[in-house]
Amino acid sequence: MITCPSCGNEFEPTNVIREQIQAELRVQMKEWQLRKDEEYKQKESSLQQQLHVKEQEANKRMAEERKKLQAELEQSIKKSVSADYENQLKLLQQSAADNEERLKEARHKEFEFIQKEQQLKRKEEELELSMQRKIIEERERLSIEIRKIEDQKKEQLENDYKLKLAEKEKQLEDQKKLAEEMKRKAEQGSMQLQGEVQELLLENILHATFPHDKIVPVGKGVRGADCIQTVCNPFGNECGKIIYESKRTTNFSAEWIDKLKADMRSQGADIAVIVTQTLPKDMERFGEKDGVYICTFTEVRSLVTVLRTSILKIFTLTKNQENKGDKMHMLYDYLTGNEFNEQWKAIREGFMQMKISIQRERDAMEKLWKTREKQLEKVLLSAAHIRGSVEGIAGSDAVNLNLLEDDRYNLLD
Repeated sequence: MITCPSCGNEFEPTNVIREQIQAELRVQMKEWQLRKDEEYKQKESSLQQQLHVKEQEANKRMAEERKKLQAELEQSIKKSVSADYENQLKLLQQSAADNEERLKEARHKEFEFIQKEQQLKRKEEELELSMQRKIIEERERLSIEIRKIEDQKKEQLENDYKLKLAEKEKQLEDQKKLAEEMKRKAEQGSMQLQGEVQELLLENILHATFPHDKIVPVGKGVRGADCIQTVCNPFGNECGKIIYESKRTTNFSAEWIDKLKADMRSQGADIAVIVTQTLPKDMERFGEKDGVYICTFTEVRSLVTVLRTSILKIFTLTKNQENKGDKMHMLYDYLTGNEFNEQWKAIREGFMQMKISIQRERDAMEKLWKTREKQLEKVLLSAAHIRGSVEGIAGSDAVNLNLLEDDRYNLLD
């Protein structure tokens, strides 16, 4: 039982608690997922801002380098142009060949300037491309790291959820097993109580129906039946004994008959009766089976009345024969009596069991002998084939291949 921490009320756990716990865990899971999604969006926006700042800084550095290169080129061009102009002023009177050479040199420098400018543009494009690649790689790396962290946290949360769920299921399973065990003990106690009630009711019926007889119950834990009825005539003489076994189960067991017969012999009773709630499958009403009478609880009064009358008549006939004083009569009474009959039945049952066991052993040995005889026939047949082949090649006197010393014992002949 589970005790409520608020009100202190005890109640039995059911599937509702499991469903409630699962619902709470699902809500917590959804809230945690929303929080993580929000954190992921914030981190992604922060990363975008950082990347944007880095791009601005890179563009700014590239612009500064471009301006610096342009300024240097302009200064060098200005210096070269001014130098050329001064030289032209100073060397104006030089020959036309010198002017043409200077012009070629100026054109060559201009061409070099254009080449440098193109190289600078290519470098800027390569730098921008490499920066974009680095930014993309960094973004992918950060995304992978964030995804790994999120997956680890999600896996940890799922493991925690599974552990909590397993703990709850284990608690519910333990409570269920405890309830089943308590129910089984209660049912077992109830069945035992029902059996004791039926025994007491049987004793009360026997006391009320046969007040002259002695009804002695057998104590708990003592080997034997439930109760023994000593039949007495109106003069108080003990005429015989009836032994009872009370059963209140849904299935009839054949072992009850053997047990009650053994108890009847040990107690020296004349008749054995089983009072059962369920009759054997081959019996529709009360009757006799293997020397034991079987009846239901409603039939016990009528059956015992008939059996008791038989015991009284047998006792009266036996009493009338006592005064003859002849040992032959005593021997005859013993041989025709119930004690000798039951002892002889026990001997016969043991003899039949020994006979069946011997017959089984004999059948097994005959089967084994037959198998070995067939095996021996196969061996002798194979030996005869080999003998015929060898004699056909080397002659009959070359090699003696007889398995048997005397041909009289040859099983193949």
